[in-house]
Amino acid sequence: MEWHACLDEYEKLVIRMTTPRVVIDNAVCPTATLVKVDSARRDGILLDAVQVLTDLNLSIKKAYISSDGQWFMDVFHVTDLNGNKLTDESVISYIEQSLETSFPDRSHGFDGSTALELTGTDRVGLLSEVFAVLADLQCDVVDAKVWTHNGRIASLISVKDCNSGSPINDSQQIDRIESRLRNILRGDNDIRSAKTSVSLAITHTERRLHQMMFADRDYGRKPVLQCREDSPVVTVQNWAERGYSVVNVQCKDRAKLLFDVVCTLTDMQYVVFHATINTAEDKAYMEFYVRHTDGTPISSEAERQRVVQCLRAAVERRASHGVRLELCKSDRQGLLANVTRTFRENGLNVTRAEISTTNDIARNVFYVTDAIGNVADPKIIETVREKIGLGELKVKELPLIYHEREEAAVGVGGAVLSLGSLVRKNLYNLGLLIKSYS
Repeated sequence: MEWHACLDEYEKLVIRMTTPRVVIDNAVCPTATLVKVDSARRDGILLDAVQVLTDLNLSIKKAYISSDGQWFMDVFHVTDLNGNKLTDESVISYIEQSLETSFPDRSHGFDGSTALELTGTDRVGLLSEVFAVLADLQCDVVDAKVWTHNGRIASLISVKDCNSGSPINDSQQIDRIESRLRNILRGDNDIRSAKTSVSLAITHTERRLHQMMFADRDYGRKPVLQCREDSPVVTVQNWAERGYSVVNVQCKDRAKLLFDVVCTLTDMQYVVFHATINTAEDKAYMEFYVRHTDGTPISSEAERQRVVQCLRAAVERRASHGVRLELCKSDRQGLLANVTRTFRENGLNVTRAEISTTNDIARNVFYVTDAIGNVADPKIIETVREKIGLGELKVKELPLIYHEREEAAVGVGGAVLSLGSLVRKNLYNLGLLIKSYS
C-alpha cells in the first residue's frame, strides 16, 4: 500500500475518533429527553452544544458536564417550552446532525442583508430616533434585537435597501448610516462611548449582543432599575488542591439561561471542565469548575469580583422588564419608526425588543416600562394600543407586580379597601389588559 493511501486511512481514523457521538434517549427519564454528547475536547465545544439546544428553544432542566483529560462528556435533560419530551423526529435529527459535526458553523448572521451594530446610553425614545433615521435613509429593517442593561443599549439591526431589496454595499451610503446613527446614540453627553459598525456578516446574534455589552462594560455601571430579591447570586471560590475555580450561580430559571452563562464564561477566556446544572420549580442552580485557557485558576480578588459582576450582568441582560407587547401587522416602510414614536410620545421606554419580518408580515415583541423604569400605567398601554391597532398590538405578558397587586387585594380583604378607588381602578385596568391576551 502506498504511503499516501495509509495517510488517508489514518486521517479517516482521526476524524472518526474526534467526531462527537450523540445519543438521544427518551426512555431513561420520565420527564425529559436525554441528549448525551461524547467528543474529544476542544475550545468552545460546550458552548456549541448549548447553542444548538438553545436555538431550538429547548429548556435545559439538568446538565452534567465533565471534560478532564482530552475527552468531553455531557448529558443534557431537555424539554420543549411546554415541559414535554421531544417527539418530533425532525428536531431530534437536527440535534444529532448539528452536534455530530466536528466544527459546526457558529455563524448566525442575517441572510442577504447588512448588519448594524449599535451601543450607547439608553434613553426614552432612542429606538424611535434610530428607526426614523433608517427610514429616512431608505433602509428597510428586516430583523433586529435590542437589549438594555444598567442604562446601556446594544442592538443588532438587519437592513436592506428599500428600493432594490439588496444588502447595502455602497461605501458612501454606509458612511452616512454610521454617521447619522452615531449622532443619535451620542445624544448630549455620550460622545466617547457611542459606537456603530456595519458589516455583511455577523456571528451568532445573541452571543454577539453579550460581547457588545461586555465590551461596553455594562457590568461595571450603576444599575438603573432597583434589584429585586430574586437577583442572581454569584460566588467564586478556589479549589487549590485540584487547581480549579468553582463558580456558583443561583437565580430564577428562565429560557436560555445556561447559554447566557456559558457564553460569558467562554468570552472571558475560561474553560469549563466540570459542571452541574439543576432546576427546581422556578429556580436554577449552576456550579462550574473552571480554569483560564492557559490552565490556571482565578488568581486575585479583583478578578474574582469581575467574574461575579460579569455573570450577574449575563443573567440580567435578557431579563424581561415591563409589559410584553406583541405586534403582528403588514410590513411597510417606516412601520417601526411610527410604532416606536407612539411609544415615545406616550412616555413608554423599550427595555428589550425582537423584530422580525416574514412574508411581508412584521412580527415584533417589545417590553416596555414608563420613562424611569417603573411599571407602565395600564391606561397608557391601552391608549397606545388604540393608536396602533387593538387587533394588531396585544398584551401578552404582565410583569410580576400586576399579579402581586391582584393577590394583595384578594389576600388582605378589608385592609385593602382602605385604599379606596385607587385599588379598584388598578384592578379594573388589570382586567382590561388580561382581556387582550388572546
